[in-house]
Amino acid sequence: MKIIFMGTPDFAFPSLQAIIERKHTVEVVVTAPDKERGRGQKLTYTPVKEFALQKNITVLQPENLRDENFINQLKEINAEVFVIVAFRILPKEVFTLPKKGTFNLHGSLLPKYRGAAPIQWAIINGETETGLTTFFLQEKVDTGNIILQEKVEIINDDNFGSLHDKMSLLGASVVLKTLELIEQNKVEMKMQDNLFATPAPKITKQICQVDWNEPAEKIHNLVRGLSPYPGAFFFNNGKQIKIYKTSINKEIKLIAGEILQTKTEAVIGCGSNSLNIIEIQPEGRKRMMIEEFLRGYTLIVDL
Repeated sequence: MKIIFMGTPDFAFPSLQAIIERKHTVEVVVTAPDKERGRGQKLTYTPVKEFALQKNITVLQPENLRDENFINQLKEINAEVFVIVAFRILPKEVFTLPKKGTFNLHGSLLPKYRGAAPIQWAIINGETETGLTTFFLQEKVDTGNIILQEKVEIINDDNFGSLHDKMSLLGASVVLKTLELIEQNKVEMKMQDNLFATPAPKITKQICQVDWNEPAEKIHNLVRGLSPYPGAFFFNNGKQIKIYKTSINKEIKLIAGEILQTKTEAVIGCGSNSLNIIEIQPEGRKRMMIEEFLRGYTLIVDL
């Protein structure tokens, strides 16, 4: 089939690679505009664009998805299917173009975790299972009819980074299976039940700040769900400290924000139980294990 692929970050890369390796015809890749990054403000490409250029595939990078020239370019290609993985919200005049439809790969078992950060919120909320869903786009975000779903176990050691990587690889397989069903006209769509819908909004700085009055388990899951990016944080003598790894301590009883530390360990009290702090990043410094931090600093929690 003739396909137009739309995606931007690392999560989208395995799906594009799999489609090309399966010998589908990717006519065009649509991705976000290039950005200036780093201290030198060097112009960088998205992961999807870099791969597309290696494969000599035309890349479009519209600032405005409703731009008439962009839409006309898509019409001229006359693709049968649009595949969307980790991209922006498409207007109706775009996603209704292909005759076999436009489908999206979403990082949850819809209708659970509709929104921008489904993988993060599944971990933050302490889920032990999540999954991937392909669905045909409709005007209301993440509400379209389901094509396929695959479950994914969330293990105790998973954080956002590890679960993201597992799901991006499995997602490529789900995308290929979805394309096969569409190509063979074997899709059996399932409507989403809005009664079971839950939100997965964009992660804000306010969400990332630790409240030590919360139970240790809840803070532990927050740390996991935000590691390695953007990172849960608290303030230590007015300086921000990010936390990347913790474990729950049910033996040491401390009040919320109270700290017990030795030369190699630090335990912080929570609303219930306590947290062992394992890996952190002081403001302006690199990530480090807690024992390295404690060689030169004393941990204090600003409540």
